[in-house]
Amino acid sequence: MLISLHIENYALIEQSDISFDKGFVAITGETGAGKSIMLGALALLLGGRADSGVLYNHDRKCIVEAQFNVAQLDLQHLFSEADVDYNNDGIIIIRREILPSAKSRAFVNDTPVPLPFLKQLAPAIIDIHSQHANLLLAENGFQISLLDSIGNNASDLDKYKKCYRQYTDLKHQLELLTTQEQQNRRDYDYNKFLFDELQQANLADGEQEELEQESSLLNNAESIKESLVQMVQICDADDESALARLNVCKSQLSKIAHFNPSLASLAERLESSLIELSDIVSTAESLNDDISYSPERQQQVDDRLDLIYRLQQKHGVDSIAALLQIQQDLDKKLSNIDLTDQQIHEIMEAVDRTFGQLQKLADILTSRRTKAAEKLIGDISPLLDDLGMHNATLNARVDSTPNYGPTGNNSVSLLFNANKGGELRELSKVASGGEMSRLMLAIKALTARASLLPTIIFDEIDTGISGDISVKVGDIMHRMSDNMQVIAITHLPQIAARAAQHLKVYKDETSGRTLSKIRLLNDEDRRHEIAVMLSSDPPSQAALQTATELMSRQ
Repeated sequence: MLISLHIENYALIEQSDISFDKGFVAITGETGAGKSIMLGALALLLGGRADSGVLYNHDRKCIVEAQFNVAQLDLQHLFSEADVDYNNDGIIIIRREILPSAKSRAFVNDTPVPLPFLKQLAPAIIDIHSQHANLLLAENGFQISLLDSIGNNASDLDKYKKCYRQYTDLKHQLELLTTQEQQNRRDYDYNKFLFDELQQANLADGEQEELEQESSLLNNAESIKESLVQMVQICDADDESALARLNVCKSQLSKIAHFNPSLASLAERLESSLIELSDIVSTAESLNDDISYSPERQQQVDDRLDLIYRLQQKHGVDSIAALLQIQQDLDKKLSNIDLTDQQIHEIMEAVDRTFGQLQKLADILTSRRTKAAEKLIGDISPLLDDLGMHNATLNARVDSTPNYGPTGNNSVSLLFNANKGGELRELSKVASGGEMSRLMLAIKALTARASLLPTIIFDEIDTGISGDISVKVGDIMHRMSDNMQVIAITHLPQIAARAAQHLKVYKDETSGRTLSKIRLLNDEDRRHEIAVMLSSDPPSQAALQTATELMSRQ
């Protein structure tokens, strides 16, 4: 239930704190006094659109905060999924702030939350019924929801919804795989050509570098051999060569090496140099013998490199490793065609199985909704009679459709006739505004018996109602409040008199400003307010007497 509401800097409200009792609460006030402002503030808490235009003082932020007792509801899972703290005492505090910049922030139990969480939470804790909500009676979704509420179909509906989500997920997977398979088929020939071309090339990682080195060697074989020959001749051709002269140097150092350690070190170093130079000359001679120019081999290497460069350019890469990866990816794509066919077959079977389950669950819902329709017709007749619609007839027809949606495959039609012996026709085409209001009230009264919803707010549902009928409306709301908190914004004294708590909204035009305020009325204030609603201000003695009589019906 709604425990309290704090409104600060919103529309014509500078600051207001309202406490609500459980049971039946009436809110009255003149037209334009600001009753709708309170509903607008509540709508913000429930995820409504924020607008800086609602700020009373545009230099300060607006704050709307409410306390709810939801101890009897099973809402812990919603809080857990959203990672929001849930108080064990069942008290939740929702706060919405609108900054002058028009940005808004929302909090639940002092934890910042996104607006979708508020919109998800709202239907579980409060139902705000405005005059426009009467139009819902003509909507198939509302009619199905109505029958599910009367028939206590929540468990079966939940099973159906889970199966429906599974069914739609499988259909989505099937569509994606089918699209992928069609694309694979279109690409198969081209991918097969590319794969075969790479496979026939028989590429090896590191091959390119070796071929490029060999090509460079073959292209420069003559100059390489010439340089090697000259180097060998310089180092070891005759007595004037480098090795011959170094050997002379070695002989001279050997004679004097024993005179000083430094000389001995020089001799060792020269010996090492001679060994290294001799090895270099030997290696150069071997390389010279190994290098030979072959036009045939040159052509083979150039052709192989041309193939590699062409494939790299074709695929937009610069290495054989990348080409090998492309070859591997193409192989997977070609293999995936058969795999995709298998997956499509398996998912098609799963879709068929799930659809069979969906049909069975939908049939259960159809059966239960048909019984709920019969119950609705039987239970609503006495209420309509109480509301002065003595000859009214309401019929609910449940039909099955070939299409399955999130709530089943049913189409519900509410047929109505307000006059005895008249033809039943679609509700929206034959019911007046006042009749729609009374019908909706009767329906809300029925669903309140089965619903765990803790709070319902009626915003002038009494439109088009007067006289003795308004007394009946007040009685019905009073009975509803045995099972839930009922808050009624009303212009009718007969309804206000049945409330356990009475709040009055009024305008205060002191200090050169117009403010909207709300206050709790005591018994005497209530009697005066109801008498004013009956007659005028100040009220007549007759009106005061009538107000006393109305209040005594408690």
